[in-house]
Amino acid sequence: MLEEKYTGNGKVLLLAGGGRIYTDLAARFVRSERELEDIVASPYSRQIVKNILSSGHRAALEFDFFLFGVEGYSRVTEAQLVRKRLASYLIKSGRAELNGKRRFSVVYPREVAEFSAPVALPGGGTATLSGRDLADLTRQWYEAGLEAGLPEENLRYLKPQATEFKAIIGMNAHALLDWFAIRCCRNAQHEIRDLAWKMLRLCRQAAPDLFEGAGPNCVQLGYCPENSLQNARCKGRIITKDEAMAVLREHGRRESPPRDDEFEQE
Repeated sequence: MLEEKYTGNGKVLLLAGGGRIYTDLAARFVRSERELEDIVASPYSRQIVKNILSSGHRAALEFDFFLFGVEGYSRVTEAQLVRKRLASYLIKSGRAELNGKRRFSVVYPREVAEFSAPVALPGGGTATLSGRDLADLTRQWYEAGLEAGLPEENLRYLKPQATEFKAIIGMNAHALLDWFAIRCCRNAQHEIRDLAWKMLRLCRQAAPDLFEGAGPNCVQLGYCPENSLQNARCKGRIITKDEAMAVLREHGRRESPPRDDEFEQE
């Protein structure tokens, strides 16, 4: 039987992360002359974390790591997710032989499941099939292949991109801020944007000092770097990078410009 799920209903659990903030410890270590034991014993400083975030020197953020459990998302989103290279992924196997016990689960938008169109049949004639019909035909073919003794690692070649994936995801705080900047944006595909916002809400609850200013680029930077590709819902509401640079250039004309030798090393 086909197991259907719809986009927007994926589940995200925070498995680990938060609690003690190691960004604070790492930042102290770089500049302190004290013994390491004294640094570790120091009380947590929210101000140090805020200074790290505002300075843009984010290396210390890489010592705070977060683990998430994810299910109810499609392989479409998996392909976009793993483009974030500074992360760890453990994805549930699609090739392991489960002796026919694997659920044929798909995740897709409801309108795709319900949309019907005429298709030509191999033996001639036509039939009107919905997206749900196509997914179920694939399931029937897959199960027939199992009964015929074909290995699951080969049968999966014809599974749809709507196939559900489940994963454990690990990212440090630096990587998460970069990922949220892109995937929380309104230009992101709707399913991965749903995943990103659910992860961000969990991070804000677990480590509010680290993720207080997290979100899409416009939130982190104060402007939209998409420029001409800016989402239509943001036009006129959020200044673009090009517009912000024009304001800065105009302001710079009113001030005496710095000389090149001011930036040279002595």
